Amino acid sequence: MGSDFILETTGLRKEFKGFVAVDDVHLRVRRGHIHALIGPNGAGKTTCFNLLTKFLEPTRGVILFNGTDVTHERPAQIARRGVVRSFQISAVFPHLTVLDNLRVALQRRLGTSFHFWKSQRTLDVLDERAMELLGHVGLEEFADMVAVEMPYGRKRALEIATTLALEPELMLLDEPTQGMGHEDVDRIMQLIKKVSANRTILMVEHNMKVVSGISDAITVLARGGVLAEGSYEEVAADPQVVEVLISIQK
Repeated sequence: MGSDFILETTGLRKEFKGFVAVDDVHLRVRRGHIHALIGPNGAGKTTCFNLLTKFLEPTRGVILFNGTDVTHERPAQIARRGVVRSFQISAVFPHLTVLDNLRVALQRRLGTSFHFWKSQRTLDVLDERAMELLGHVGLEEFADMVAVEMPYGRKRALEIATTLALEPELMLLDEPTQGMGHEDVDRIMQLIKKVSANRTILMVEHNMKVVSGISDAITVLARGGVLAEGSYEEVAADPQVVEVLISIQK
């Protein structure tokens, strides 16, 4: 296995009481690329994410990150290695301001994540970096807004910003444009492309405009296994994949 690949799996399998959700998945994510994981509902995409981030333990198989076997590491260990994920449901703190959401995400740098009794002023040193991150995702003007009051697409941008605050080497984005209108989809699509500079992104995505527009490589899952992989042009030329793409768009 070459060093060009930041993440590799071999024979990855997950069973739930006899039901096989992920079956013999061999995945190689090239460093610096945007890699999309697509497939119909129930294909095993989110289960794969949960295996890669160790929210689930594989029944068998091997997971390598930067050439190191991380198959049996805990989620916190995986995160410390630089593998950070988002979720289908927006996971920001709704009753904090946008700026405070970033300050919370940045606390890890101070080593004060659990020092709740300390003055809020101890977090002021994070403001410059927080505003820099908000600028990176186009949210500077929303800094003082309470997150719950933001439009949905902007909340997803905030979630990406909080993910960036953890300085990931590999970002896993789970359905980043789910539930969005065309304008928000275009904005998040361009944002993902922008933040992919100097990092690798693995995303589960159902919107083929996004997948075809920004992905360097695609893995198609069906019934828990890999159906096809390659560029969008390569996988879209496969008749079996065409059937899957039609089912995704319905």
